[in-house]
Amino acid sequence: MAEFTVNSNRFDPYKNFKFLVLFNGQVVAGVSKISPLKRTTEVVKHRFGGDANGIRKSAGRTEFEAITLERGLTHDKEFDDWANKVWLIGQGRGSEVSLRDFRRDLVIQVLNESGQVAVAFKVYRSWVSEYQIVGELDANANAVAIQTLKLENEGWERDTEIPEPEEQILALP
Repeated sequence: MAEFTVNSNRFDPYKNFKFLVLFNGQVVAGVSKISPLKRTTEVVKHRFGGDANGIRKSAGRTEFEAITLERGLTHDKEFDDWANKVWLIGQGRGSEVSLRDFRRDLVIQVLNESGQVAVAFKVYRSWVSEYQIVGELDANANAVAIQTLKLENEGWERDTEIPEPEEQILALP
């Protein structure tokens, strides 16, 4: 089976440094790192009463690990606004949760070297479980201030409607 059906001359897999994250169909500014999309299914072991040595294994519960997004600190308030829907302080009422809209579906798009969407993943019912508004500040460092958003989710899947893009051949002048 060919690795690439449309671009049969392509041998290299897609790189991991070109990607976009979309909330509500809008690109989130400045996301520079995403943790792996990972799921784990528990193994349920059992054996039949008359079977002396054989252990059977079957699938148990599946758990989707949290996804962490990192980006450089900017004036964009998208991370702040979403994180504040899970933890609100105000009007002397204590902390409250916005039950109506604190969960979001999001899309992670992996781009090819030409900037075309090559592969996409849909992440369902995400919500912010951890928010770091700014990372370590160090006057002696030569680094960017980083915001971190940890998202719990109820699953993800590959978007099978995204076709393999036909890669363009660039003509040199």
